[in-house]
Amino acid sequence: MASSLLSPSFSSFLRTKKDLPLYAFSSQRCFKAVPKRIRCSVAAPQRQPSTTGSVRTAMTMTEKILARASEKAQLSPGDNVWVNIDVLMTHDVCGPGSIGIFKREFGEDAKVWDREKVVIIPDHYIFTSDERANRNVDILRDFCQEQNIKYFYDIKDLGNFKANPDYKGVCHVALAQEGHCRPGEVLLSTDSHTCTAGAFGQFATGIGNTEAGFVLGTGKLLLKGPPTLRFVMDGGMPDYLLSKGLILQIICEISVAGATYKAMEFVGTTVESLSMEERMTLCNMVVEAGGKNGVVPADSTTFKYIEGKTFLPYEPVYSDQKARFLSEYRFDVSKLEPVVAKPHSPDNRALARECKDVKINRVYIGSCTGGKTEDFMAAAKVFLASGKKVKVPTFLVPATQKVWMDVYTIPVPGSGGKTCSQIFEEAGCDTPASPSCGACLGGPKDTYARMNEPQVCVSTTNRNFPGRMGHKEGQIYLASPYTAAASALTGYVTDPREFLQ
Repeated sequence: MASSLLSPSFSSFLRTKKDLPLYAFSSQRCFKAVPKRIRCSVAAPQRQPSTTGSVRTAMTMTEKILARASEKAQLSPGDNVWVNIDVLMTHDVCGPGSIGIFKREFGEDAKVWDREKVVIIPDHYIFTSDERANRNVDILRDFCQEQNIKYFYDIKDLGNFKANPDYKGVCHVALAQEGHCRPGEVLLSTDSHTCTAGAFGQFATGIGNTEAGFVLGTGKLLLKGPPTLRFVMDGGMPDYLLSKGLILQIICEISVAGATYKAMEFVGTTVESLSMEERMTLCNMVVEAGGKNGVVPADSTTFKYIEGKTFLPYEPVYSDQKARFLSEYRFDVSKLEPVVAKPHSPDNRALARECKDVKINRVYIGSCTGGKTEDFMAAAKVFLASGKKVKVPTFLVPATQKVWMDVYTIPVPGSGGKTCSQIFEEAGCDTPASPSCGACLGGPKDTYARMNEPQVCVSTTNRNFPGRMGHKEGQIYLASPYTAAASALTGYVTDPREFLQ
């Protein structure tokens, strides 16, 4: 594939884009031979796709999932269909509002459509003395007891999260760990980063409280089928890159509005080589490009992760060979460099090495994007390679109880048996905090690691808008765990290759 240089700063970035209008894939005309070798144009008869026969138009993964969930034989971008929902998740921020709408519209004594398909996970404003935040969790608890909800991951003792065996932590990571993510299904939730679950080959997207209230009562939602953008990523992943760098490259390439109400499908040899947690990171931030959903084809990596976590049957789907994609983007991953997103937008890209003079005040490693087990293992790898101590406060917030346990129990490769927690302690980091969303979205003023002053932070989170992590004048540089750890060691935005090569 021919390459084109976008700019001197990004000469390592290889892309080929094919902008193809939908009509380019539809045969609107046929040609019929006539005497004297004269050829004339004859319009093809128009008819609706067969609902019972075998004739149909090729579909993408997203179109297939929504078609099956709406009991349709065919679905095209722009079609509005009533979709049967497999899983609805809500949390402490949006749950009370969704419950209030459900009761208002369906009645105080109404029952949810299926108590085993509703998942409720407190995770956002948990470890705080804020009375309103605490009340939200109480509302969830009362509702779950009233409705006999099977999957409610409760927390009562805020002083010691380990005393709450049901408590998990960040919803998007907990959904995967607890077996609620299955290929081919439809998962909706009142959180924009629900698209994380698309890593499992399913349709997953965030919805509003009103929509969630309706789903609670009916198990259905009217959805419009999105067109699909396809991202083909090939080449070996450099040992200084993580999938956070890949999705930042993509967002910066197409902009924060480039995938508005579109599906983003990720394929290629690089994607196939990624672990499930890295695929989750890739899909997690499609919403930062305006995407409706992100999706990765299910494969042996997916099936191995799911094994033992769920016993419900599932059926993966895959894009047809002749499926219609609105655009296709190609990346040679082997030529990419570490990047960051500068304040105050996820598409404000710069090479990490270009920001070496940016002095920082703190580093934050956590969230649904960058607080998984492999994210902490990556940070520990940098600290271990350097043998130095951090120069700025470095906050660590594991996403879930399981991740917290992994940080304290799993040896880091090449460390002689040391765990992440031991390496973090030696490097002078803060003690890993209780698992939650933490300061990713600010929260009450007593939230751990919240930016209460106008500081500069390198963070593994997903958004860097003004006020996102607390103070409205704070500056957030989005980065991979590698870059975050390297920056903690120098006190400046730092390319991780300084320590990894």
